[in-house]
Amino acid sequence: MSDSRVPNSSSGQGPGGRRRSWAELLAGRVKRQKYNPERAQKLKESAVRLLRSRQDLSALLLEVEGLQCKKSCLSNLIDCGSSEAHANHSSSFIGSALQDQASRLGVPVGVFSATMVASGVGQICAAPVDPSHPVLLTVEQRKKLSSLLDVAQYVLAHNMFSRLSFCQELWKIQNSLLLEAVWRLHVQSIVSLQQLLESHPDMRGVGAWLFRNLCCLCEQIEASCQHADVARAMLSDFVQMFVLRGFQENSDLRRTVEPEKVPQVAVDVLQRMLIFALDALAAGVQEESSTHKTLRCWFDVFNGHTLGSIISTDSPKRFFSHTLTQIFTHSPVLKASDAVQMQREWSFARMHPLLTALYRRLFVMLSPEELVGHLQEVLETQEVNWQRVLSFVSALVVCFPEAQQLLKDWVARLMAQAFESCQLDNMVTAFLVVRQAALEGPSAFQSYADWFKASFGSARGYHGCSKKALVFLFKFLSDLVPFESPRYLQVHILHPPLVPSRYRSLLTDYISLAKTRLADLKVSIENMGLYEDLSSAGDITEPHSQALQDVEKAIMVFEHTGKIPVTVMEASIFRRPYYVSHFLPALLTPRVLPKVPDSRVAFIESLKRADKIPPSLYSTYCRACTTAEAKPEDAALGVRADPSCAEEPLGQLTAALEELRASVTNASQYDVISTQVAVISERLRAALGHSEDDSSIEIAKIQLSIDAPRLEPREHTAVDLLLTSFCQNLMTASSVAPPERQGPWATLFVRTMCGRVLPAVLTRLCQLLCHQGPSLSAPHILGLGALAVHLGESRSVLPEVDVGPPAATVGLPVPELFENLLTYRTRDSLLFCLKFCTAAISYSLCKFPSQSLGVLCSCLSSGLIKKFQFLVLRLFPEARQPLSQEDAASLSWRPLYLPSADWQRAALSLWTHRTFRELLKEEDVQMTYRDWLHLELEIRPEVDALSDTERQDFHQWAIHEHFLPEASASGGCDGDLETACTILVNALMDFHQSSRSYVRSENSDWVLGGHTGNQDIISRLQEMAADLELQQDPSVPPGHSSSQGHFLYGIFHRRLQALISGRGVAASLQRQRELLMYKRILLRLPSSVLCGSSFQAHQPITARCEQFFHLVNSEMRNICSHRGALTQDITAHFFRGLLNASLRSRDPSLMVDLMLAQCQTKCPLILTSALLWWPSLEPGLLCQWRRRCQSPLPRELQRLQEGRQFASDFLSPSATPQAPNPAWLSAAALYFAIQQVGEENVRTQLKKLDCEREELLVFLFFFSLMGLLSSHLTPNSAPGPLKALDVCAAVLECLEKRKISWLALFQLTESDTRLGCLLRVAPDQHTRLLPFAFYSLLSSFHEDAAMREEAFLCVAVDMYLKLVQLFVAGDTSTVSPPAGRSLELQGQDNPVDLITKARLFLLQLIPRCPKKNFSHITEVMSRCPPWGHEKSQPPGPCARLAGMTPLSYQHPSLVV
Repeated sequence: MSDSRVPNSSSGQGPGGRRRSWAELLAGRVKRQKYNPERAQKLKESAVRLLRSRQDLSALLLEVEGLQCKKSCLSNLIDCGSSEAHANHSSSFIGSALQDQASRLGVPVGVFSATMVASGVGQICAAPVDPSHPVLLTVEQRKKLSSLLDVAQYVLAHNMFSRLSFCQELWKIQNSLLLEAVWRLHVQSIVSLQQLLESHPDMRGVGAWLFRNLCCLCEQIEASCQHADVARAMLSDFVQMFVLRGFQENSDLRRTVEPEKVPQVAVDVLQRMLIFALDALAAGVQEESSTHKTLRCWFDVFNGHTLGSIISTDSPKRFFSHTLTQIFTHSPVLKASDAVQMQREWSFARMHPLLTALYRRLFVMLSPEELVGHLQEVLETQEVNWQRVLSFVSALVVCFPEAQQLLKDWVARLMAQAFESCQLDNMVTAFLVVRQAALEGPSAFQSYADWFKASFGSARGYHGCSKKALVFLFKFLSDLVPFESPRYLQVHILHPPLVPSRYRSLLTDYISLAKTRLADLKVSIENMGLYEDLSSAGDITEPHSQALQDVEKAIMVFEHTGKIPVTVMEASIFRRPYYVSHFLPALLTPRVLPKVPDSRVAFIESLKRADKIPPSLYSTYCRACTTAEAKPEDAALGVRADPSCAEEPLGQLTAALEELRASVTNASQYDVISTQVAVISERLRAALGHSEDDSSIEIAKIQLSIDAPRLEPREHTAVDLLLTSFCQNLMTASSVAPPERQGPWATLFVRTMCGRVLPAVLTRLCQLLCHQGPSLSAPHILGLGALAVHLGESRSVLPEVDVGPPAATVGLPVPELFENLLTYRTRDSLLFCLKFCTAAISYSLCKFPSQSLGVLCSCLSSGLIKKFQFLVLRLFPEARQPLSQEDAASLSWRPLYLPSADWQRAALSLWTHRTFRELLKEEDVQMTYRDWLHLELEIRPEVDALSDTERQDFHQWAIHEHFLPEASASGGCDGDLETACTILVNALMDFHQSSRSYVRSENSDWVLGGHTGNQDIISRLQEMAADLELQQDPSVPPGHSSSQGHFLYGIFHRRLQALISGRGVAASLQRQRELLMYKRILLRLPSSVLCGSSFQAHQPITARCEQFFHLVNSEMRNICSHRGALTQDITAHFFRGLLNASLRSRDPSLMVDLMLAQCQTKCPLILTSALLWWPSLEPGLLCQWRRRCQSPLPRELQRLQEGRQFASDFLSPSATPQAPNPAWLSAAALYFAIQQVGEENVRTQLKKLDCEREELLVFLFFFSLMGLLSSHLTPNSAPGPLKALDVCAAVLECLEKRKISWLALFQLTESDTRLGCLLRVAPDQHTRLLPFAFYSLLSSFHEDAAMREEAFLCVAVDMYLKLVQLFVAGDTSTVSPPAGRSLELQGQDNPVDLITKARLFLLQLIPRCPKKNFSHITEVMSRCPPWGHEKSQPPGPCARLAGMTPLSYQHPSLVV
C-alpha cells in the first residue's frame, strides 16, 4: 500500500543507500491515483511533521523549485537580508506564492506561513544585538521586523496563518528571541501575549525567561536610553496583562486551551520580581547600582500611570493585596524576640527609600481600613517577616492620619482577646505594633508611655479582671526582659501597672527583675533622664548630657506654662538621687546673671520657693555667679555652646525644607509630600533637641507674653526656617496653581507645627505680627496669612493660649490669638493689619471655594473678619456706599502673590466678592455697633491714618448713617438714640476695664491709664447726649422722669451689680476703676445729668438727683472720697448743675435752699465736699449766680460761706467766732481748716475748743478720727499720721476736760438722728477701722473717765473684739506702716503691738470697774461669733472677764 511506503520514502534512502532527491521520490507518483480522504489527511500530517523537523527551510524549497527559482520572492522573504526584500513584491503576490508553495508541499498554507514567519523572526533576533540593550531591537532590526509583520498581517487577514503553529515555532527559538519582538507581535495583533504564554510547554521556564527579560528592561528604562519610551510602553503592557490575567475572578477564566496556565505564569512572574526586590532590599542594595535601578523602575509599575486602562477593574486591588501579603510573609526568619530588640531600626525615617516608595504606591489603591484589615488577616493566618510588618506600620501611621485610631482600635481588640484567653500571639502583636507606631512621634501616634499608662495604669485596665490576667501580664513582661531595650524597662518601672495590694508581690518581682536587667546593662534607673528618648538609636545617654537636655526642656515647659513641670516635681520626690546629683547641678551651672531675669532665673527662683533646691546648694550657686560676674570672660567660656552641635541638625532641616519646595508645585504627589513632611518633622525635632517620647510634657495651655515674647536662639533659628520655608513654598506653589489646586502640602506642613514646636511658633508669630508687622514684605504677609488659615483649620486639636497679664485668664483658641496680635493704633500698624486680614481672608476663600460658610468661619476668627470690615470702611470711603448686584466681583489670588501687590485693590475686590458678602450675613461675623466702638477706641488720634476731619466724618457716617438706623438684629440701634448712647457708654467702660487700656512702664509693670481710647468717641457721646436732652418728652417737666431718671444711672447700676462682690483687693480695685470711669463720663456730660434741667417747689429732689445721691452714698463715698469729701471736679460739676437748674425756676433762691436742705439728710457728703473746695468753688458760683440774679446768694450757700469763714476766724490768733448751725457742718469746716495749720501750732489753736459747744466738739472729734485713719490709709498724705494723732488727742483732751461723752461715735447707727448722718460722710472702710483709731488713742484716755463712764467698758471690749476680728481678717494690714515709710512712722505701733497694748489695758481695767459697768457686757460679747462655741477660746481679756464676772459680781450669764 502506498500509505505504508510513505515513511520509507521519506527516509530519503534509495537502493544501495544512495540519498535520493525530492524529484526522484515523486517520479513514481506521476500516475494519477484515486482520491482517498483518509490518506490525504495522513499525508498532510506527514508533511507538517517534515516541515517541523527540517532546520533549513530554504534548502528544502530550493529542492522543490530548482536552481532557477533561487532568487524568488519567497527566498527574499525568508532571507530578509536587505532593506529591499519586499520592494518589488506586493503582499498579495507573496500570499499567492505562499499558497503555491504550500500546495506543492501538500501542507496547510496556515502552517506553512506560520513556520516561515517564525523562521524570519528568529533570523532577525539572531542578528548582532546592541549589548547595552539586550531586550530591545536595533533600528535596522525594527525595520526588518516591521516588514515581516506586514506580510504576517496580510496572510492573517486572509486566513493563511496559524497562530498556534506560529507560537510553537517561536518558542523553539526562545533563547535568541528578543522581548521587544514578542511585544510587537502582541501590539500588531499577530499573536497576543496570552496566546504565546498558553502555547509554551514549560510554565516555569517561560516564567524564568520573562523575569530575566523584565529585569533587563527595567534596568534599561532607568538608564535613560534613546528608546526609553518604547521600553516603558512594553513594561506597561506586560504588567497590565500580568495583573489582569493573574488576578481576575475565577469566573473569567473560561478558555479552551489550558485556562489556568496564563494566570499561573502571570502570578509567577510578578512574584519572582517582588521576591527579587525584597531579597535585594534585605541584602542592602547599593544606590545607583544596576539592581537599584531595576527595583526603582519596577516599583514605579505600582502607580496609576503604568496600570493604565485596567485601573478601574478589581484586579489591581487584588494584585496590591497579594503584594502586601508577599511582603509580610517573605523570608520570615526573624522571631518576635528579634523584633523586640531591633524594631527601633525599622522606623519610617530609617526605612530604605525604595521600600518607602513601594508602600506609598500600595497605599494609593487601598484605604486605611483595608490596609489594617489585611495586616490583621495575614498576622492571624501566616508566619510573617516582622521587619516588613513593622516598617509597614510606621509607613501607615505617617501617611494616613486616620490610621492612628484604626490601629488603636485593633490593638484594643488584640489586648482584649489576649487577656480573655491568654493568647500570647495577640499580646506580642499588640506590643510590637504600639511600640512601632509610637516611634513615629506624637503627631502620628501616642507615645508608648502614654499607651502603657492608659492600658495598665488604672483599675479599668485589661489586667484588672482577674488574678489570671495579672499573672499572664507579668509573665509576658518578664519573658520580654532579656530582650527589652532599657528605655522600655524604665517606662515599666516608672509607670507600673496598677495592682491590688494582695497581688503586690507580682509587681515587685517584675520590678526587681527589670532593675536587675538594667544593672546588667549598666543603666541606672536613678540616673534616667526626665525626658528620655525611647526611640533614640543609642541605648543610654550619659547622665550629665541627659541632665543638660532635661534642664533645657524643663525651662521650655516652665516658660510656656508658668509652672514648675510636673515631671520635675515628681523627680524631686520619687527620683531624688538623679534630681540632686545630676539635674540640679546642670541647672545651677554658674554664669553671669542677666540684668533682666530670664526664664532660667525665674525657674530657679520658683524651685527655691517650693523648697526644691537645698539652701546650701543655692548659696553655692549664688556665690559662683557672683564670682562669674567678676570674671565675665571665664564665665562666658564656661557656658558658651558649641555651634557645631546645632549646625548639623539645622543644616539637615534646611535640606529637608528645600526638598519639599521642589515638590509643592505638583499637587498629585501627596505620598511624596507626606514623606518629606515626616522627614521635616524628625529633623525639626532633632534641631530643637526634642524627645520623641514626650509623654510627660503635655501642654494644656500655652503661656505667651505678647508684650515681651522671647525665644531661645536655637528655637528662633529653627522656627524662622519653618516660617520662611512656608512663605517661599506658598509663593512657589501659587506661581503655577491657585490655592484650591495646590494640594495638601500646606495642611501637612502646618501639622508639623502643631506639636511641641507650637509654643515657639506662636511666640515667633507674636514677635513678627505684633512688633515687626509693618516691616514685613508682601510674601511674608501672604505666607503668614495662609498659615493663620491652616492653624485655624486644626483649631480642634490645638491647645488654648494664655496671653498673660493684664488680660483675663481665660485661654484663647489659636485663631483668636491672631486677632489679639493684630494691633492698629498707629498708621503703619493699621495698614499692616489691613494687608494681613486681606491675605488671610482671600486665601481662605480661594483655598476652600466649595466649603460651607461655617467651615470658612472656623478657619478664621470672627474678630479677624470684623477687623477687616472695620478697616475697609474706615480707610476707603467708596466702600461705605451700598453695593448692587452688579458690583459683586470675582476673587483672584494672583494679584496678591505678585511682588507689586496693590493692597487697596485687593481689599476692595475682596469687599465686593460675592462669597464674602454672603459670609457677612452670618451672625457671628457681622460687625455690630458695639464691635465698631471697641475697634475705634483702639485708635490713637495723634498717629491715626486719618486726619481729624476725616476721622470726624467717618464717625458721623458710622454712627448716624450706618449703625443708628440699622436694625438691632443686624447689630444696629433701631434708630433709638438712647440705645446708641447706652451701647457707647458700655463700650467705653469695657475698654477701660480691658487690658487694652494698659501700657508698660519703664520698670516693666502694668500701669493703668496709658491709653484712654479715642477721645473723639467721647465727643460723639456728648453730641448724642445733648441731642437726647433736646428730644425730651415735653409732657414731662424738664429735667424730670416719672420713673427711671437718666439712662446713665441705669447703666451704672447694672454694671456694678455684675461686678464681683467682696472686700478682696482685686474686687476693690476693679470696682474703683469702674467708678473712676463713671465719674469721668459724668464730668464730660452736661451737669443736668446730675441734677436735672430744672426744679419744682413741691419736688425739689428730681429723679436724677435721687440717682446721683444714691451713687454718691453707696459707691463714691467709698471710692472717690478723701478726708470726708468728694473730689473737686465732681463737686463743682454738681453745684454748676444745681445753679443751672435753679435759675430756670421761678424762685431760684428757694430752689437752691430746698435742694441743699435735702442734701443735709440725704447726701451730706455733698456739703462737706463743698466746704473743702469752697475757695475754688465760690468765685465760679458767684459769677454764675450774679449773671442771672441780682439778689444775694441763697441762704444755704451763705451757710457754707459762714462755715468756712468761722473755721478761718477760729484759727486766727485773736478772734473767737461763734460756730454757725448746723454744728456738724461747722465742725467739718473747722477740721478742713486745721489740716492747713502746721503741726507745732495745732495744740495752741485747739485750746480755743474749750469755749465751743459740746455738739461741735463731738462732730470735730469724729472728723479728726476720720483724718487719723486717712493718714494711715493714704501713703504720703499731707497731714501725716503723727499730726492726725495729735489733733485727735487734743480734741479728746478737750472732751475729757469738759466731761463730754464721745463714746457714741464708736457705736454709730443709721437710726441715730443726731449722729447718724456721719455714717453717710465717712467711707465704710473708715467706719470699719474705728477700733484701730480707738486704741491708737489709748495713751490719751483719762483713767477717771474710763471709770466714770458706765458704757466705757462695753465700748472698750467691743472695740477690742472688733480689732481682733480685723486682724484675723487681714484688714489691719491696710493701716500697717509700709517698709518704705520714714523711720519715725515705722516707730509707731503696728496692729500686733496695738492689740497687745489693748489686751493689757483691758486686763488692768476690768478688775477696777464698778459693778454697774458690766450691765451690757453679755450683749457685747454675744455679738462675737468666733468665740461663741464651747471649744473655742476667747481672747485673753474676754476670758478674764468671763472668769471674773461669775465669781466677783455674780453674773452667771456671762459665759463666753
